[in-house]
Amino acid sequence: MNTDDRIPGFLVIFLILFGFWILLSWHFDFIHLALGLICSFLVTYFSHDLLIKKEKIRIPMKKIILFILYLFYLAYSIVLANLDVAYRVLHPKMPINPKVVKFKSKLRSDIGQTALGNSITLTPGTITMDIRDGEFYVHALSTKAAEDLLKGEMENKLVRIFERA
Repeated sequence: MNTDDRIPGFLVIFLILFGFWILLSWHFDFIHLALGLICSFLVTYFSHDLLIKKEKIRIPMKKIILFILYLFYLAYSIVLANLDVAYRVLHPKMPINPKVVKFKSKLRSDIGQTALGNSITLTPGTITMDIRDGEFYVHALSTKAAEDLLKGEMENKLVRIFERA
């Protein structure tokens, strides 16, 4: 692949970074815009090889749709877990029964395991403590949170997205 093929990707990354700079600084004077241009260019120049894949990756539309649906499922799970944690904290007897659960994941890919670990941690009441050779160690605030996790609903949705069919 020659350098001409990477110019559009370089330009896209540069424009995204510069747009983000403007969004965060929200200053439109010469010095801020000039610094934004310089910093965005330097970051793009030094890291574009990390952000631009040299080979084309084809992701089936089915997987994209499943991922978008998963994001809605995750948001719903986060809301339910927030309500559960709020109930436990505000309840006079504080029905909290913390425990560490260990389970072997069906996910083999690093990105799949990372997505599961992050999803668990994003869900209130659970936090991924460690992942070793596909085994997850998760701290759960309650027995219900641990049982919900061990049912594997979240993991099964991610298996459909990240593992080859």
